Order: sequence, then C-alpha cells, then structure tokens
Amino acid sequence: MTTSIAHQDDARMGGPLSILTLQRRDHERLDRLMDRARQTLATGGVEHEVTLRALARLVFTHAFAEEAVLFPAARRVLAEGDPLSLHIESEHQEVDELVARLDRSSPSDPEHADLMERAFAALDEDVRSEEDELLPRLQQELSVRRLQLLGLQWGLLRLTSPTRPHPVVSRRPPGQVLSALPLTVLDRARDRLQQLGEALGGRGAGVLRTVDGALAGAAGAVERLPIIRTGERPETSRGTAPDRDRTDDVAPVHRQDRTRAERPV
Repeated sequence: MTTSIAHQDDARMGGPLSILTLQRRDHERLDRLMDRARQTLATGGVEHEVTLRALARLVFTHAFAEEAVLFPAARRVLAEGDPLSLHIESEHQEVDELVARLDRSSPSDPEHADLMERAFAALDEDVRSEEDELLPRLQQELSVRRLQLLGLQWGLLRLTSPTRPHPVVSRRPPGQVLSALPLTVLDRARDRLQQLGEALGGRGAGVLRTVDGALAGAAGAVERLPIIRTGERPETSRGTAPDRDRTDDVAPVHRQDRTRAERPV
C-alpha cells in the first residue's frame, strides 16, 4: 500500500535533496502561482503577465527534466513504469497545448479565463498522478540515496531546460534530448528580452518585439525538424491531448481540495 507524498513529511521522503521532496516543493509553488494568477486576472496588466510567465517557467522546466530523468528511471525500475509515465506525458502534452493557446491570448479576451482554468485543471491532474501514483511507487523501489541522486540529476537538468510550451517536440528520447539545447537557448533569450522590456518601461518595445518574433520563429523551425520528433509516442503527439470542456461558471479546482489530509508541516 503506497502513501501519497502529499501526506508525507520531508524526512520520510528522503530529506531535502530527495526527488520526492523537490517535486512536492515545486507543486506547492505551483499552487501559489495559480492562486496569484487568479487574483490578478481581474486587473490584468503586467502583474498577471509576469505571474503567468513565472508559472510557465516553473511548469516547463519541471516537466522537461521529469521526461529526461525521472520517467526513464521509472520505466527501468517499475513494472508499470511505461504506462504510468505515458499517462503523465499525455497530461504534459495537454498542458503544453493549453498554455500555448493561453500565451496567445490577452486577459481581456473572453476565452482567457477559461483557457487558464482548463490549463490549471490539467496541472492539478498531473500533480495528482505524480504525487499519488508514480512517486510513491518509486519510493518503494529506490533507496534514499537513489532518490537523492535522482533529485540532483533532475535539479541540474532543470537549470538547462526550455521554459516555454513546445507541443510539437517529442516527449521521449532521442527527440526530447536533441531539442534541449536549441530550445533552451531560444526560450531563455526570449525571457531575458521580456525582462528587459519590463525594465525599460515600454521604451524600445518595437525593436524588442521584432527580436522576440525572430527568436520565436527560430524555435518554431527547430520544432519542425523531423529529428526533434523521433521517439514520440502516438498518445502524446500534438492534437491527441483531451480537450477539457470547461465553462467560465465552473468553479476552479484547487489541488488541496482533492487531498484527504493536510500536508504535514
């Protein structure tokens, strides 16, 4: 019988360096960013945009490192590792597609709030799959030392992972690995441009938009390279993610509402 890591303290999960602890910390930060995005939605503006960008950087570096480090480990040590990781990869694909659409919308667009809630619902499901299913099963099979080593590998890879949605790219090697360097460089260059634009207070906006567009075009060209799609499973190819039919009058789903116990302090 496994226990969700949502209900375990750090010591039981293997300490602060364990992949279990690091994953849950990211999930807790995700909760805070989703709450802030909801709070800033009404006013829109820079604060809402900055929050969504911070959320994207967290989500996509987290997921990319999982697909490169955590999921291959699960497939090696768990009998059910392939279907479990494939299910979560499908959830990642759904998040990618929804956030890509959210990126193209403005807070004033009628569909923005709905897209945001659909993306957040998909993220909630992804967290539950990881905290309730995959990670507790890995915990049963791996020593604390192995969990800490996985945490180190995952944490290092996050530092050099793409920060934006790329729904066309394969979620498995070799395509996933080959995409890492070019997309990371391009994504992080765009992040720096946006930060520069905020610091300049709108000055030079036209030039920055032009450069950003060129970088986005380069990322799109990388995504379209056939080799970047090698290793992709049909279940996670673009357009196969489930379309969550949610409306604006559906109450937001908060992950903590679906747990049976409070997280340990």
